[in-house]
Amino acid sequence: MPGSLTALEYSWMSKKLRYASAISVAASLITILFSAEGSGAAAQVYKKSAEPAVQTAESDPQFIARPVVQPLPTAQTNDDASAKDATGNAAIEPEQPATLAGLVAETPVPDVLSDQMRCLAGAIYFESKGETLTGQLAVGRVVINRATSGRFPDSYCGVVYQHAQFSFVRHGAMPPINTGSHAWQTAVRIAQIAEDNAWTNPVKGALYFHAARLSPGWHRERLARIDNHVFYR
Repeated sequence: MPGSLTALEYSWMSKKLRYASAISVAASLITILFSAEGSGAAAQVYKKSAEPAVQTAESDPQFIARPVVQPLPTAQTNDDASAKDATGNAAIEPEQPATLAGLVAETPVPDVLSDQMRCLAGAIYFESKGETLTGQLAVGRVVINRATSGRFPDSYCGVVYQHAQFSFVRHGAMPPINTGSHAWQTAVRIAQIAEDNAWTNPVKGALYFHAARLSPGWHRERLARIDNHVFYR
């Protein structure tokens, strides 16, 4: 019948409707699914933009702890300590006096003299008091040179008191000395300078001398005449 559906047509129409409905439902599900994924991506992007940027390990500043070793101060030697004054600054060495007179003036006179130094100063005093300081030093050096030569007694007193060597020695003794006089104080200072070899020996190596007024005719090497004495090696 043109106005009504047969059973076969009705069945085919039902299947077509069910198929179209299924396609419609599937399309709806696909649309919902894509919409959900789009919302999730957007939310993810939003979260990332909202969070503070995190530096990667490569951009982080690197701090490496290293032990700091301070060098220990070196021990100060006695020489170093003596070269500095009380403030720690380098000490200035005292200048050597420019003249023998300056050295004599700076040389103290000890309160007590040893017997040996008294013999040395006595020889200077009796042989050359009143002469120049250089002449007195030369006399003192002859006594010292004899004592260390191995050819004479090995002490100052032994040299001075050797028989018939110094005319001021009488009966094995020296005459009395005015120890308060300027001449004696100078002789003591010269004796110390000669003993310390603190000034250049004006008659190096001299072992003999005689008064310039005499002519003993010695066959020895003459070194120099200083004031009233002639010196020989």
